[in-house]
Amino acid sequence: MGVIAFWAKVPLYVRIVIALVLGAILGFTARGMSPEAAQQVAGLKEISSLVLALLKALATPLILLAILNALLKTEIGGKMARRMAFYLVTNTLAAICIGLLVANILRPGTWAGNIGRPSVEAASEFKDAKKPYDPLEDIKNKIPTNVIRPLYDDNVISVIILALTFGIALRKVRAEQQAEGVHAYRSVENFIATSFSAVMTALHWIIQLVPIAVFCVVAAVIAKEGFDPFVALGGFIVAVLLALGLQVAFYVIRVSLGSWVKPMRFLTGGKDALLTAFSTASSTITMPVTYEALRDKEKIGVREQSASMGALVGSNFNNDGTALYEAMAPLFIAQAIGQPLAIPQQLIIVFMAVIASVGAAGIPEAGLVTMLLVFKSVNLDVSYVLLILPVDWFLDRCRTAVNVMGDMSVGCLLDGKTQQTEEERQAEEDRAQETDSTKNIVEA
Repeated sequence: MGVIAFWAKVPLYVRIVIALVLGAILGFTARGMSPEAAQQVAGLKEISSLVLALLKALATPLILLAILNALLKTEIGGKMARRMAFYLVTNTLAAICIGLLVANILRPGTWAGNIGRPSVEAASEFKDAKKPYDPLEDIKNKIPTNVIRPLYDDNVISVIILALTFGIALRKVRAEQQAEGVHAYRSVENFIATSFSAVMTALHWIIQLVPIAVFCVVAAVIAKEGFDPFVALGGFIVAVLLALGLQVAFYVIRVSLGSWVKPMRFLTGGKDALLTAFSTASSTITMPVTYEALRDKEKIGVREQSASMGALVGSNFNNDGTALYEAMAPLFIAQAIGQPLAIPQQLIIVFMAVIASVGAAGIPEAGLVTMLLVFKSVNLDVSYVLLILPVDWFLDRCRTAVNVMGDMSVGCLLDGKTQQTEEERQAEEDRAQETDSTKNIVEA
C-alpha cells in the first residue's frame, strides 16, 4: 500500500514519462533477444487498448454533459461564438502556412533519395483497408438520425450537435418557466450537474491507468518496428518536428498576448494533457485531461465556460497539428518522386487540408484516411501514403499533442486578459449547488 500511495502522489506527467522510458527499454531489449520475444512484447498492445477503450467510453458522455452543463450555467453570446470561430480558423491557417513554408524551404523530400514505389501487394491491401475520404458522406454521417445513435457510435460531432440543440432548448424552456414563476427546470439542471460530476469522478479513476497503457503501447511498437524507419525518413521527421515546434511557438506568443495566462503557466499547467495526447495519439481520449488542466486553478485555471468551449467544442474543429501534417506530407512525396507542386496546387492543398483536419476523427491514425483526399486533390498516387506509415505512429503522437495544445490555447484566449477571481469561481460552484438546495427546500 505504501508503494501505491507514493506512486499516486507522483504527478501524472512524471508517471507517463517513466512509462515511456521503461516501455522503450523493454521493447528494444525484446527486439534484440529474438523474434519470439519481440512478438510476445508486441502483444502488450492489447492491454493498452483496454485502458483506452475505458477512456473513450466515458469521453462521449462527458462531452454531452459538459456542454449541457455549460449552456445551463453560463451566458454564451454571439460574441463568444464569433471569437472562438476566429481563433479556430486562424490557428488552422497558421499551421498550414507554417507546414508549407518549412516544406518549401527545407525540401525534405530531396533528402530521401530514391524512395521507390510501394509494392503492389501492399498498395492493394492498403486500399482495401482504407476507404477514400468522401467529405459529403462525412458531413452526412455527422448529422444525427436519432438521439441514441451518436453516443453508441462515439460520433463526437453528432453528440455536440445534439448537446447544443438540447442545451439551447433547455435555456429557452428555463426562461419561459422563470417568467411564469415555475421551477420544474431545476430538476433537469440538477440531474445534468450531478451526472457531469459522476462522469468526471469516474474519469479521474481511469486516468490513473494511463501510464500502464503508455508502457504497454510503447513497448509493443518498439518491439515490432524498432528505430530503423526513423533513419530512412529522417528528413521528413526533422521537417515535421520543426514545423510543429514553430506552431507551438505561435500558440505561446498568441496566448501571452491575448490572455492573462503566462507562457510558463500555459506549458506547465498543460503537461498532463500534452503527455496524455502524445501517449494515446487521440485528442478525443485526451479531452477529459485537457478540460481538467484548463479548469484546475492549480494548473491553468480558466473559467468553466472557456474550458468547455476550448477543450470540448473547439477540439473537434481545431486539429492544427493534423492540418500541418496533411499539408506537408504531399509536398514531401512530390519532392521525393520528382513531381514538384506549383503554387496553385499548394493553394488547393491549403483548402483540402482544412477540410481534412476538420473531418479527421479524434482517434489514432485517422489522419491517414483523410490524407487520401489531399493526395487526390493534387493528382498524387495515394499508394505513396504507404511510404510514410513506418514513422506515422510517432508523428501521429506529436501532431496530436499539438492538436491538444491548440485546444488549450483557444480556451485561454476565450478567457480573455482578466483572471477569474476566487469570488467568481465560488459563485460558479454556488450556482452548481443551487439546484440541490432548492430541491431540498421543495421536498421539505
